[in-house]
Amino acid sequence: MGFFEKIKIGLMETRNAIGSIFTGLSEVDDDFYDELEERLILADLGVDTTVKAVDRLRRIVMEKDLKTTDQARKALQNVLAEMLNVGDTRLNMETTPAVVLVIGVNGVGKTTTIGKLATRYTAEGKKVLLVAGDTFRAAAADQLEIWAGRAGCDIVRQHEGADPASVVYDGIQSARAKGVDLVIIDTAGRLHNKTNLMNELNKISRIVERELPGASKEVLLVLDGTTGQNGLIQAKAFQEFAGVTSVAITKLDGTAKGGIVIAVADALQLPVKFVGVGEQPDDLMPFEAESFVEALLQ
Repeated sequence: MGFFEKIKIGLMETRNAIGSIFTGLSEVDDDFYDELEERLILADLGVDTTVKAVDRLRRIVMEKDLKTTDQARKALQNVLAEMLNVGDTRLNMETTPAVVLVIGVNGVGKTTTIGKLATRYTAEGKKVLLVAGDTFRAAAADQLEIWAGRAGCDIVRQHEGADPASVVYDGIQSARAKGVDLVIIDTAGRLHNKTNLMNELNKISRIVERELPGASKEVLLVLDGTTGQNGLIQAKAFQEFAGVTSVAITKLDGTAKGGIVIAVADALQLPVKFVGVGEQPDDLMPFEAESFVEALLQ
């Protein structure tokens, strides 16, 4: 099952809620726009992104003299796809090794996302190394080790409470020695203590830059799609101090409303690179903006 089919199933409730406007109303009038705004906000696009999208749609409808709600739906698809197209959705892997620093609060599926990334890229023939930089929870490193075993890749870890920067340093040395293609680093997710977390992430970034100068580096923020606008608040907080370059959104498999994907891309101008649509390793899928919007509005 491809990206479109999985997203279509995962966002069924949202698709039905939004799509019924285009079948239930025949004219593009003020009632249509009011109803559309309400449903987009309820779908987790948020007020700012919704107002921006509907304003753009109004202009297009006027400029092109669109008459039917079906024409408006197609125009809205283009508007939302443009809001999502804010950067390259491919993972930056131009150098060998490339580094992905994975950040996010505890509970969003960060470690699982790392495991699924490892599975994806080892299946593509890449040599992957996982680095257990979340040393504050022994369970995080244990879970990562299980994923490393499933993916058939190596892992570098130390004891609970070790200096995360020290683990990252060891990981980079191991990556060099073994000719690794991709280093994926897990980090702690203690957003409530931003100063310590900021210092820790900065220290890790400095070590990566010092030991692998010029290496492709991605700072991938993982968000839980079911948290709605709280996910956007988390994203803004991390963007302030962590140099986020891209986003992965998990749990778009039934309970999430989906609009948060558009809200994050629009508000932060960061590309969504992966979405999680289920529990299986291949359910973390590269993001496709046009297919996502089509599934959302069809």
